[in-house]
Amino acid sequence: MTEAEQPMSGTRPPAPPGICVESVIVRGQRVRYSVAGDEGSPPVVLVHGLSASSRWWRRTVPAVAPHFRMYLVDLPGFGAMRRPLGRYSLAEAPGWLISWMDEVGLKRPHVVGHSMGGYVALRLAAEKSERVDRLALVAPAGIPYRRALVRYGAPLARAAWVAAPRFVPLVLPDALRTGPLTLWQAARQLLREDIRPSLSRVTCPTLLLWGDRDYLVPPAHGDELMDALPDARLVRLAGAGHVPMEERPEAFNAALLAFLRGEPPGA
Repeated sequence: MTEAEQPMSGTRPPAPPGICVESVIVRGQRVRYSVAGDEGSPPVVLVHGLSASSRWWRRTVPAVAPHFRMYLVDLPGFGAMRRPLGRYSLAEAPGWLISWMDEVGLKRPHVVGHSMGGYVALRLAAEKSERVDRLALVAPAGIPYRRALVRYGAPLARAAWVAAPRFVPLVLPDALRTGPLTLWQAARQLLREDIRPSLSRVTCPTLLLWGDRDYLVPPAHGDELMDALPDARLVRLAGAGHVPMEERPEAFNAALLAFLRGEPPGA
């Protein structure tokens, strides 16, 4: 591994109390990830979205870690895994996540993905169904939306308005760490992806979590995904936008925990 291939030092903030940082070598590169919860508890992998990092699960981990073993990792190109300037490949993300799971020793964890991370998790479950126990998708991307990339400014501004003000200091540093080139490339590729032909291959139980005020990924996409997935249910979170785990954490965590425990809808 050359010095240029290493993650930028000093980009990962200190882990919160109760979270430890570990590392493995994935495809020749050292990858640091965070772990919380008892080692013997069922594992849950959290996958962040575009312009984000594993820090976006900061309100989820304290609620879920007492019951599950939580694994948080930054996808290549984002957060502490920022790469030197170059071409970003969204298509490589699901395979990279499988390689990371192999190195960590996760054979069949629950997987939770948000936005772009929801698309990555869906693609992983479609291609490697035997590797996912339960799948929770938070406003996942993957259905083409007929809007040019430059026209996402207004919905993005509305989404920021819905989000709690305390969330802004979390968004800006992650966007700056990722950089405009990677953001542009990842967003362009994501808007072209259509996961629908692969949905029938997602055989694991699936939860769809959507804020009813999501201006970036329309809540109507949740209905379409629920109808196409073999075993899915949809939970709408009132008053939440595109980041419900930050905007309505109590309702979000309750719905996620019930699903991961295998409890019936509405429990």
